[in-house]
Amino acid sequence: MHRWRAGRRDVDRDGVIMDSRIMDVLSGRVLELGPKPAADSPYRNFKLTRDEDGIAWLLFDRAGASANTLSADLLEELDAIVAALENQRPTGLVVRSAKPSGFIAGADVNEFRGASDSGAVETAIGRAHAVIDRLEALRVPSVAVIHGFCLGGGLEVALACQMRIAIDDARFGFPEVMLGLHPGLGGTVRFTELVNPMQAMTLMLTGKTIDARRAKALGLVDAVTQERHVRNAVKDAVFGRLKRARPGALNSLLNLGAARGFLASRMRSEAEKAAPRKHYPAPYALIDLWEKHAGNRSAMLNAEKASFANLMVTPTAQNLIRVFFLREQMKKLAGGGNKVAHVHVIGAGAMGGDIAAWCANQDMRVTLADMKAEPIAGAMKRASELFGKIMRKRIDRRDALDRLIPDMDGEGVRNADLIIEAVPEKLELKQKVYAGLEPKLKPGAILATNTSSIPLQDLRTTLARPERLLGLHFFNPVSRLQLVEVVSHDGTDATMLKEALAFVGAIDRLPLPVKSSPGFLVNRALTPYMLEAMMMLDEKTDQRLIDAAAVEFGMPMGPIELADQVGLDICLDVGDMLRSKFGDTLPPTPAWLREKVAKGELGRKTGKGFYTWKDGKAEKAPLPETGPRVTDEMIDRLVLPISNVCVAALREGIVDNPDMVDGAMIFGTGYAPFRGGPLNYARSRGVDNVVSAMQALMRKFGGRFAPDPGWEAFK
Repeated sequence: MHRWRAGRRDVDRDGVIMDSRIMDVLSGRVLELGPKPAADSPYRNFKLTRDEDGIAWLLFDRAGASANTLSADLLEELDAIVAALENQRPTGLVVRSAKPSGFIAGADVNEFRGASDSGAVETAIGRAHAVIDRLEALRVPSVAVIHGFCLGGGLEVALACQMRIAIDDARFGFPEVMLGLHPGLGGTVRFTELVNPMQAMTLMLTGKTIDARRAKALGLVDAVTQERHVRNAVKDAVFGRLKRARPGALNSLLNLGAARGFLASRMRSEAEKAAPRKHYPAPYALIDLWEKHAGNRSAMLNAEKASFANLMVTPTAQNLIRVFFLREQMKKLAGGGNKVAHVHVIGAGAMGGDIAAWCANQDMRVTLADMKAEPIAGAMKRASELFGKIMRKRIDRRDALDRLIPDMDGEGVRNADLIIEAVPEKLELKQKVYAGLEPKLKPGAILATNTSSIPLQDLRTTLARPERLLGLHFFNPVSRLQLVEVVSHDGTDATMLKEALAFVGAIDRLPLPVKSSPGFLVNRALTPYMLEAMMMLDEKTDQRLIDAAAVEFGMPMGPIELADQVGLDICLDVGDMLRSKFGDTLPPTPAWLREKVAKGELGRKTGKGFYTWKDGKAEKAPLPETGPRVTDEMIDRLVLPISNVCVAALREGIVDNPDMVDGAMIFGTGYAPFRGGPLNYARSRGVDNVVSAMQALMRKFGGRFAPDPGWEAFK
């Protein structure tokens, strides 16, 4: 039996989110793939061989792609192969991937785009079901051998095999809920039959992934092994020597009607906290499916097809699928060929320290400088906590901390490829830092500022070589928000700009190229949202009601809580700077907000702002049962100015692509993803409707609601 090295293709046309660093690491791995296939395989996306024991090895190897995804043509070919195996009756069947990146990373999401006819979707999904059912019904021992990613439809293929063996690096999950869907190839049935339905449902409802050990503990896989033992593990499975995971009596009990009603209502109340039913129908469709049909296999398989098809054509699913492709588009903007290995961060405050930690987490060498030792110590402590949360292995945490080097003397600047300045938002302070810094920079080093508001034109004046200055504006919290605005001014060196975009991609972030202008894109769009909330407070509207209006629209949190989160001092600075540039197009800043900041009530970081904060959470009493309720006008006052600024930014050429504007607002602020972004929201609501709603608000509340001239051209 031969081992043969799985090659990696460069052309990637599949709609799959893959971690490029994992892809690089895995591209050199040696996989145990059975006998070496003949060069003239009759199949385009598969290789089929047979070993000396008569075991058939069926290898998924999707043509022209670096990862396996399930598409209609691939499933059609699989159907033909399974039909042939029914006649040939091998001793056993091994189902494996020939791709180093993993087993199967789910469905080809390209096939979901633009679906509008649920009947057509149900017919297509019915054909796919028939193939998976046929694989399950094969009358030979079948075993899926799983390495790397095994997600969505890929996990449904594995569940159709009689046994599952995981390599110890395998990751399992059902991410369909992130696309507004639930599993659609029989996974809702097979998974809840095999695994404790409470745990199975939780995984499907959250979209979380689990590792091989956890999968074994749940009974999802029968064994965990290493690549060198695959051959023996396969023989044990096929010849009946593998001790198989069997569903326990508790599984059957929980799938009984009496228990299901009680458990389903608990699941619904949990789901409502994270994903309200009116915006996200998929979790509730999945719970309904299980509650009504669990225990009746054929009824549940049929109901799953109809439910999946109905979800596919909802605006939520289509917008979330759009967001999936926005992420892919933004990743492509990063390009490749990162040249930054050493990052020097100046300023170890909340942002600087967290940027440094994130870069160290992404395999960069990082030196962190500050005038005082205390901020550096605080940043190191936060970094250690972050690594503890996101890394499972102690050695990985230690290595990441070793890469993050405290640098009181600022010596790291001499060898750094990229310097990120993250000192407080004061023009004179930044200019002073640059004056002392520039003579120490090595040739080709990029100087980046993390300013959130100061135009680069104002910062470049002190530099002898202003062409090396650009902006890298990260968002708080750095470890969760994926966007980085990459800001250029008229004189920015084009090569350095390209290198900065590649750096953002290399640290697993999404770059948005923006031209320098006050507030860039995201802060400029968020400021009227936050200031309008302050105006409502001035009108004596309950702050919880204002936040509730934003959450009802679909924001992750309301503007008052967000202001506390960001820091009221920062909100005030950005608001003042933008008002000095844009005047009455922005709501005025109330005097009481200045007083609050002067008193040191800055929000989360001081424990008190609009809300009192304990353990990083805002303390909120629920709104009274009787009293004012959220109105459409309140929602419009908050969200329409965001769309208005986005149109203005397009008109002014700050950003040149409306899709990227939507992506930036979703990945930088959490703007309601199921609405597809502020411009997509305006388009789906109707531009004329948006403009007339803004004109009505302008008549009632003043010129700050004047529709931007850019709406004329935006359709």
